[in-house]
Amino acid sequence: MYAYLKGLITFRSATHLTLEVGGVGYHLHIPLSTYTALEGKDSATLYTHFHITEDAHALYGFATQTERNMFTQLISVTGVGPTSALLLLSAMSVDEIRAAIIGEQAHVLQRAKGIGPKASKQIILDLKNKLAKESPDGPVLLPLADSTAREEALTALMALGINRIAGQKALNQVLKEQPDATKVEDLIKAALRLLH
Repeated sequence: MYAYLKGLITFRSATHLTLEVGGVGYHLHIPLSTYTALEGKDSATLYTHFHITEDAHALYGFATQTERNMFTQLISVTGVGPTSALLLLSAMSVDEIRAAIIGEQAHVLQRAKGIGPKASKQIILDLKNKLAKESPDGPVLLPLADSTAREEALTALMALGINRIAGQKALNQVLKEQPDATKVEDLIKAALRLLH
């Protein structure tokens, strides 16, 4: 129904915001990644998804089309609703979710609040082939998506006061540039260099 909305941000929180477009305030549910992407901005263009159920009409907004596409694919899975999809997108990047699905790493998906063993297996079952077809030549970007070293490095960065999303992005970049980096200390140092 709505492809995107462009306007002034009149209210924002980690879970939703109000976007004023042509004098009308739209209430949009957002993932944490979108909240982080809009930090310090007064206006925004959000890619939207209008979700209708028997008892509610809700509008969801995303900073990128890639995020919105992953959201719509996740809610197409039996047993995964918009709230679970937002929690997954708040806990992990789109690349991490895609890597976990294609790599059949159910335990990685279960790190997101509200995603249990049954839902994670259903997500993999329904979306693995679809996501693999979308990027048949593209390798799974995060070979270490479930690596303990990566998790330990992220925990350490967060303990140093680094925002989770910023830490994940830095580690993703480090692993892209140095796929052989497996030591926690090396990952932390390289991520900190990118962040400062």
